[in-house]
Amino acid sequence: MMNNPTPISDYLTPGRRAHLVGIGGVSMCPLAEVLQGKGLQVQGSDMNDSETVRHLRSLGIPVAIGHNAENLGDCDLVIRTAAVHDGNPEIAGAIARGIPVYERAQAWGAIMRHYPNALCVAGTHGKTTTTSMCTHIFMAAEADPTVMIGGTLPMLHSGYRVGNGDTIILESCEYCNSFLSFFPTVAVILNVEADHLDFFKDLQDIQNSFRRFAELVPSTGRVIVNADNGGARGAAQGLDAFTFGLEPGAECTAVSLREDKGRPVFDIHIHGRFYAHAELKVYGRHNVSNALAAASAAYVLGLPGEAVEKGLASFNGAGRRFEHKGTFNGAEIYDDYAHHPDELHALLTTARGLGYRRLVVAFQPHTYSRTSKLFDQFVAELKLPDVAILAEIFAAREQNTQGISSADLCRNIPGAVYCSTLDKVTEQLRQIAQPGDLILTVGAGDIYRAGEKLLKKDV
Repeated sequence: MMNNPTPISDYLTPGRRAHLVGIGGVSMCPLAEVLQGKGLQVQGSDMNDSETVRHLRSLGIPVAIGHNAENLGDCDLVIRTAAVHDGNPEIAGAIARGIPVYERAQAWGAIMRHYPNALCVAGTHGKTTTTSMCTHIFMAAEADPTVMIGGTLPMLHSGYRVGNGDTIILESCEYCNSFLSFFPTVAVILNVEADHLDFFKDLQDIQNSFRRFAELVPSTGRVIVNADNGGARGAAQGLDAFTFGLEPGAECTAVSLREDKGRPVFDIHIHGRFYAHAELKVYGRHNVSNALAAASAAYVLGLPGEAVEKGLASFNGAGRRFEHKGTFNGAEIYDDYAHHPDELHALLTTARGLGYRRLVVAFQPHTYSRTSKLFDQFVAELKLPDVAILAEIFAAREQNTQGISSADLCRNIPGAVYCSTLDKVTEQLRQIAQPGDLILTVGAGDIYRAGEKLLKKDV
């Protein structure tokens, strides 16, 4: 909060001018629209022109490209993403002029206080998929929710919607303790693993953060925890949590689990009684767990099982979550956002079970710190595919102070190929693609472009 004595809620009033730094981001764009809808004058800046920026401009929201203190104009407050640091010229300019600077999460936290139901989905991984499943369920129940997802949901044609119902559903990220600015009435904890170690000291530090998140829920609310995940159980230890899981003992569980053409089919039982039948359109045991989390949230908020059935049946996946992109030379091209070893494991073990002749993975590590600190785990998981192609590390917010490269991973993975550019990744895929292959582009950066270029050449 940059030592601002005044809570952000005092500034989120009609007529105030808010400047959003990084306004084109996946959770900043919907924030801009929500603030504009509340009567604020909204403006912002972003490093790149984009479809999102053009959309905001079409709504009458001015957006400057590039960051410069002059972009602030006569704004009353500044809201920034977690990736924008104090050295940013607009942040520095605001501080010099005494303009209060707030975090994006603080703005969302202030907004959600106006909703009777604030469903916040947290976890090291699975957040986007589970938040998307919740959205489908609440839409099926005609609850008209407001939604903020950290990715694109095909049903919404975006990552958000502004509804008029009494429920807001938010993907809630632990990085920089962002979710501690939220006010959940229902908090879902999917899993707690070692990640974002450029900010957190260790796993215990992460677990403490999730514990504080769970403790934000009032006595009238509910904490929902994955009973199958030790980190999640530890974060909620001693709390009166509602549990879901595939192992015996969870309050919400899957019964008669089977597969139909590789996709999970099961009954959802709560406290030993039938609640809903689920026929998923997405693959993998991890998505059974995500569906149980979404069903648990629906249950504690009073939704009927029929809405869960309808919502899950209509969910075909979120953008960049095992998303089918096309076919090249008889090989099927998919893309996925996985960037943590646990996510890779879930993705690659699921993919291996789908019956393709070969599994070819083009992986782009995300951030130098994650690659360095989880190096051995990445090596182990990247030995699973038949062919591993390693793109250079996507820097995101970091500088390469560790002196690490994807070439280092490659040297520890038999048969792996290192590509210094995305164009080289595309060319490598183009050369090796064969009928019957499943080709996966994987990572949280821009690796998806390699697959898209491959498909564009198949004309």
